[in-house]
Amino acid sequence: MLSLTNEELVLRANRIKLVLSDNDGVFTDNGVYYGANGEVMKRYSIRDGMGVERLQGYGIDTAIMTGERSASIAMRAEKLKMKHLYLGASDKLSKLDDVLSDTGLSLHELAYIGDDVNDAAIMKEIAAVGLTACPNDALDFVRPFTHYTALHNGGYGAFRDFAEWLISLKILARA
Repeated sequence: MLSLTNEELVLRANRIKLVLSDNDGVFTDNGVYYGANGEVMKRYSIRDGMGVERLQGYGIDTAIMTGERSASIAMRAEKLKMKHLYLGASDKLSKLDDVLSDTGLSLHELAYIGDDVNDAAIMKEIAAVGLTACPNDALDFVRPFTHYTALHNGGYGAFRDFAEWLISLKILARA
């Protein structure tokens, strides 16, 4: 886990304009239901959805970046009014330039929450100047690039926990 002073965390949080999130393992518990025709459904936490709304209320956009190409993820992003969605991003770091181009943001204005090996490279890049987090049950691959470990597991409020942590740091910046 990365360590920054409280002052540096507050400074970085105050610059965040977009939180990128992995889907499976962050918004979901990594489970998926399959039927005869393939993927049937994924389970999402309503609390995590409220975390997205809370961030939006503080001027922070959110986006999902996932290696999956799933209609259910697109529907969830649409319901949460996410302006950006990156499906089929098996190499997430290579999509970072697309994110910066699509949003007009700089790297220091990004935060990322992920849980597995496919998140490690982009988290390492963002962690240098932005903020990063992982769910409580994240794998060890991402922990060296993490500023904050959520108290909750993926799919059970981890995203909400990270959102509230960011918001609390933004409030400290205003004080």
